[in-house]
Amino acid sequence: MKWLRLAAKQGYAKAQYNLGLIYNIGQGVLQDYKTAVRWYRKAAEQGYASGQYNLGSMYVKGWGVIQDNVYAHMWLNISASNGHAGALKYRDFMAKEMTAADISKAQSLARACAKKKFKGC
Repeated sequence: MKWLRLAAKQGYAKAQYNLGLIYNIGQGVLQDYKTAVRWYRKAAEQGYASGQYNLGSMYVKGWGVIQDNVYAHMWLNISASNGHAGALKYRDFMAKEMTAADISKAQSLARACAKKKFKGC
């Protein structure tokens, strides 16, 4: 855990993602969704597709963040565009609960986020 945390703090996206997973499921630490989201976001902002997928999933479920289908769709869409195999299916599944206007907003946010290279989205 010590080395994983050190690697994550030094900016390694895969380590950040893995640290998010550990907090998400509570493996060896107290389960903490907010901390999981923080680490997923750091990985996602570096373009790490699995971090983007899990961040989108947290928005779907409202774990560690306020539940928001627009941001969920945005992150899942970005993850799919970065090659995550399951992101497109999950995005389309949860989009059934969204209005056309919400989907349009999510797509616009995804384009803007990609232009910013995923920082501050």
